[in-house]
Amino acid sequence: MIRQLVARLTRRSAGAPIVPKHSVAGRTLLMLITIMSFLSAVTLGGVVLVQKSAIAWSADVGREMTIQIRPVEGEVMESNLRTAVSLAQATPGVAGARALSLEESQALLEPWLGAGLDLSAIAVPRLIVVQLGDPVDADIDQLQRNLQAIKGASLDTHAAWRQQLNTMAGTVVISGLLVLGLIGVATVLAIIFATRGAMATNREIVDVLHFIGASNKFIAGEFQGRFLTIGLQGGLLGALLGTLFFILIGTAAGSVLPTEATTQVGFIFGNFVLGIDGTIFVILVIPVIAVLTAVTSRMTVRRYLSEAS
Repeated sequence: MIRQLVARLTRRSAGAPIVPKHSVAGRTLLMLITIMSFLSAVTLGGVVLVQKSAIAWSADVGREMTIQIRPVEGEVMESNLRTAVSLAQATPGVAGARALSLEESQALLEPWLGAGLDLSAIAVPRLIVVQLGDPVDADIDQLQRNLQAIKGASLDTHAAWRQQLNTMAGTVVISGLLVLGLIGVATVLAIIFATRGAMATNREIVDVLHFIGASNKFIAGEFQGRFLTIGLQGGLLGALLGTLFFILIGTAAGSVLPTEATTQVGFIFGNFVLGIDGTIFVILVIPVIAVLTAVTSRMTVRRYLSEAS
């Protein structure tokens, strides 16, 4: 008789699950998981964007060096520029070298000194941009030795800038992972409270199931299936909202922000284009959230039942 009741209850559960589908707790948990999934997608996407921008900037900076020639009394600047350009072009691994004009050099000072200033009376140092064909094969030591023959000449390999850039990118990545960890902990706690609330609400049904011989594994499976569905729905909605967020912010960045602000933001996040790798990471939020929801609910139910028994 007991086996027949269990079989009938099992068949009933296939059409009418133990955990109601449209309960207030279920809708609240769905909304919460959607928010957590959205925050996870945005955080993960932001980390990917910063990492990609840092790698691109580091590669660009690593393929470029700068020769600075300071004005020295008794030296002809134009002659020193031509000599430095010739030495740079003759260095193995250098693809090209170009001296910036006086107007270009003065334009580099405008962000600090302001526009419209007459700098003709000031001895402005001149710059030579050196492009490297292959940074590994470039003989930087030879170029530095050759430049010693030019008074006031110095070579900047931008190594300090690359180190600062890599440090910043590493800090952002670590911070993003910590934020993801906190979001995961908050999600687990929310699932635990929701599961225990659902267990308390359906306490009578659970007692009846125990009375007719249903195992804890069967009961936990019913809750796990329901919460897995909620996790999939919430993860999907959160990932879609996260993708939509990057599309909207990328579109609005060029029209809402001033040109200077857009440039500064572009240095860090690029064009807000996730790309294939970023999209894959955002999509992975869906199964991760779903599995996390299902496993947490199952473990919570098993522990709740073991405490009650």
